Amino acid sequence: MALPRPPSNFSDALARRLLVRNDTPMNFKAVAAIVAPIIAVGTPFLLPKLTNIRSSLLDTRPANQRALQNGANDEKPIADLPPIELAELQTAVDQGLLKASFVGNGRDTVRATMLNRSKNKLTVQVEAGQVFEAGLNSMVLIRPDTIELEGGATAEATFHAASTRCANKVSEQTYKLSYARVPKLDMLIVYAQAHPEVSAAAIQTAILAVTENLPLSAVAKFPTLGAELKSRFNTDAFRVETFDILSALTALRESGLPDQSIALAIDPQLRIEAMIDPLCRSTAMRYYGISGSTEWEYWRRELLEGDMSTRHYALYGIARFYPETALEMLPKWAREERTTPIFRLAAVQALSETRRAEALTLLRQLADELGARTELGRAALGAAEALEVRLAEQAAKQPALTFRNGNTLSQN
Repeated sequence: MALPRPPSNFSDALARRLLVRNDTPMNFKAVAAIVAPIIAVGTPFLLPKLTNIRSSLLDTRPANQRALQNGANDEKPIADLPPIELAELQTAVDQGLLKASFVGNGRDTVRATMLNRSKNKLTVQVEAGQVFEAGLNSMVLIRPDTIELEGGATAEATFHAASTRCANKVSEQTYKLSYARVPKLDMLIVYAQAHPEVSAAAIQTAILAVTENLPLSAVAKFPTLGAELKSRFNTDAFRVETFDILSALTALRESGLPDQSIALAIDPQLRIEAMIDPLCRSTAMRYYGISGSTEWEYWRRELLEGDMSTRHYALYGIARFYPETALEMLPKWAREERTTPIFRLAAVQALSETRRAEALTLLRQLADELGARTELGRAALGAAEALEVRLAEQAAKQPALTFRNGNTLSQN
């Protein structure tokens, strides 16, 4: 079969033009081979500049603030600075009146080094609520301060602060002033200023209760029932005494925060731990609305109707604050075989909390009756030894009256 003949108007010039068009892909590949290495080498140098151009277009801050960050104000002559006598910390830095650097420990302090760049005396007001940031770390000032600097002088100051995140790295590092604010902390910070007697540990606990609503297991020093539920953050740096937790809850309540919104406030273990602890018992009674006339009813209710996980704790409270009742009641609980093992064990151990010599005799009797090979018998022996040490320490601390003839009389 014969091949079709080209049309009669198919000239040599047309053929040459078609050949050139068909060769275009080859030319493109050649150009790409030349340009690609240039792009690969030049991109690392061009991209930061393009990013800076984009950032400057999106930056809505005043020009003086942008200039400060770029270091322009550092070169500004002192004579050109306005004669301002009083300024807030961040405003003074933004206007170039003050050159400052900050080092925080991630938990409770921020140290500042400040240089007054003007010729005039400058009073710097540091407001409570000012936020400092270092990467993912965030801290907030909880007490206001005022710093006075003579013209051209440098001063150092330490500000009282608190972490707003339990994930803060607790180590010294450089912090920067932040425009961020935490409005939900406003009332608490006002309360902290009006109550300087509240410890920094209590304010820190209150702040984390607001910002992250941490559970008891994250802040308590005593063993908690939820301790086996490990957090993804290590909160050991923010653990405090039971008294500080109660003080934090008091601060939150008086700041207007409802108890139901705070995990710590509704934890049953915290209430009974606080009531057992002699150092914060009175604070716990005020916070939980327990009076002297209703305290016994509280312990009875906790023992018979309280949370199953903490019900046996009531035996320790009864032993500490109602020792006469405990001396009569606890041996019966320890001997009763129908009583659950955890209550029997608690009854034995709680006897030593009475700190009475009579309890020492009772514990030794229980050890003989229950047997040294049983868990309860061994617990009775251990409690007797612990009580004996306590009684000896109490006897050594008893004051003695010395008479002029040299005789002494113990106040036992």
